[in-house]
Amino acid sequence: MSDNFDDKKNDEKPQFPFGGEGGPKLPDLKPFGGWKLFLVYIVILFIGISFFHNYVSNKMNPAVDFSEFKQLVNSGVIKRVEMSESFFVGYTNPVKQQGNSLITRTNNTELHERERVYRTVAVWDDGRLLDLMDEKGVAYSAVSRDGNSIINGIIGWILPIVFFIFLWRFLFRRLGNMGGGILSVGQNRAVIVAEGDVSTRFGDVAGVDEAKEELVEVVDFLKSSQKYKDIGGKIPKGVLLVGPPGTGKTLLARAVAGEAGVSFFRMSGADFVEMFVGVGAARVRDLFKQARSKVPCIIFIDELDAIGKSRINNISGGNDEREQTLNQLLVEMDGFDGTSGLILLAATNRPDVLDPALLRPGRFDRQVLVDKPDLKGREAILRIHSKPVKLDPVVDLEIVARVTSGFSGADLANIVNEAALLAVRAGRKLVTQRDFDEAIEKTVAGLQKKTRVLKEAERRLTAYHEAGHALIAAFTPNADPVQKISIIPRGYALGYTLQLPLEDRYTITKSDLLGRIDILLGGRIAEEMVSGEYSTGAASDLTKATDIARKMILDYGMSDRFRNVALTSRGISMTGQERQEPSFQREYAESTQQYVDEEIARIIETEYAKAQKILEEQRAVLDNVASALLEKETLDEREFKALLSGRVYQV
Repeated sequence: MSDNFDDKKNDEKPQFPFGGEGGPKLPDLKPFGGWKLFLVYIVILFIGISFFHNYVSNKMNPAVDFSEFKQLVNSGVIKRVEMSESFFVGYTNPVKQQGNSLITRTNNTELHERERVYRTVAVWDDGRLLDLMDEKGVAYSAVSRDGNSIINGIIGWILPIVFFIFLWRFLFRRLGNMGGGILSVGQNRAVIVAEGDVSTRFGDVAGVDEAKEELVEVVDFLKSSQKYKDIGGKIPKGVLLVGPPGTGKTLLARAVAGEAGVSFFRMSGADFVEMFVGVGAARVRDLFKQARSKVPCIIFIDELDAIGKSRINNISGGNDEREQTLNQLLVEMDGFDGTSGLILLAATNRPDVLDPALLRPGRFDRQVLVDKPDLKGREAILRIHSKPVKLDPVVDLEIVARVTSGFSGADLANIVNEAALLAVRAGRKLVTQRDFDEAIEKTVAGLQKKTRVLKEAERRLTAYHEAGHALIAAFTPNADPVQKISIIPRGYALGYTLQLPLEDRYTITKSDLLGRIDILLGGRIAEEMVSGEYSTGAASDLTKATDIARKMILDYGMSDRFRNVALTSRGISMTGQERQEPSFQREYAESTQQYVDEEIARIIETEYAKAQKILEEQRAVLDNVASALLEKETLDEREFKALLSGRVYQV
């Protein structure tokens, strides 16, 4: 019997006046910040309305003393009076009789001054005011304020409410869009994509096969986490995607969410930090609170270095806003375990500046390198981005991939789009190989400036300059082949020599570096040979050549005195790239600096003499290439090779 009673009692759910099942629901006040803030808004609204009502009433009807009111009647200023139980209201405009009604004189020709209104508190002085008004000929009448209650209500209450609604709807909302909101600065600004709404899959990502393999395990855990829990395993709490810009880190994170079919929270590191102290930490708490309510899910923080910079070099000495945000992120990452179904993904292209506490095991357990694609990866990326593009059947994407060594996925997507735009500009229905070639040149060398007119002397000097680059490249072993030579200005350059590698190279020898210096100096040498003096056209070439020589000595240990010694303190990041921030402190003596300067000058001088000897021996070819450039303005690879062999290439 008791069992049945208990079962029945458990089946019945308690009823409450609000919020109970089947009863009326409490209004949703989340947009107002909850009940407490809502009550504060109501109090502020009534105070504002009262102030507004009193302000408007006093402005419309200035109050005067009763004695002053009688004096105004006596002096003839007040011409008519409306009397109510609470107030006497006097008007300066007289009235005239028309039939049985009193008409206020409102004709502009009859008014000598603007009507004024005087208001005083009603004082019944045994009829003496009435006698005075009769004596002075002042028209007076008793009125009921009930007829004006609607108008007074509109002016005193409804209009202020409308004003505050307008202020709330437009001003606060616009300020909220500009700066994170005045009344909700602590709420996170993540873009939340619901479960199943992420359409990106691993098939949409190419060129990063190794990175995808690392993330397959994360997807498998989100899909079927029970088998990991049964064996006692834990998935990494955090996965850090590291790589140069444009390599597809954000796309990979979306693909993980799409493959797993879970909710996806996306937020930039810069969205956490505001000018108000404590806002970033509050947003971190709010983000993780929302994410825990939707597990399994993925939190993706882009540009993690915006909030995750190392605290070791913090010279401010205080606990600033950025550091508080980082501390809260570290606490939140410690607050969820590997079996909760909440995984944190982050992306950065500067892992060398991140705080060590952020990278330790237990937080970002796994670091996945998303590097620039190789030859096969570039071809796969080009095929993905060219799917919606109508290509000419003769277009060979393998050739495009071969000549775009070192390009990122974003660069390749831009090339496909630029090729399509060039085809439309030319009035073609299909994208041709020529469009891809032009798009690559536009990306590498800049926009072509056909309207820039050069003097004949400048054109001739530019032609020899570019011919000098091309000839040294042709006679330098292991140099990238010359694809195109042009004296048509592009970007900031008056001309350009386009060299594109035919294969990916991951190591560079000392002879290769010296060969690059030779090619850069070839333009200056050709100018000197033809004009007998130098010009400013080689400024960029000299800068690049000097940088290569300096790195050979400081970074690569390729000097005679400091062989196999790296003199710089910048180090190498985990991406294999040099750190971007310069080192303002050197760790060697002043005498070593003097040696570095002298060694750079020696290397440049030696390579200059070597390249000059090549051009002097090939002076006839140099003249032929320069003449062809002056005539055609552009030479392709076949025309240049024909000139090298002593023949004039016929198109």
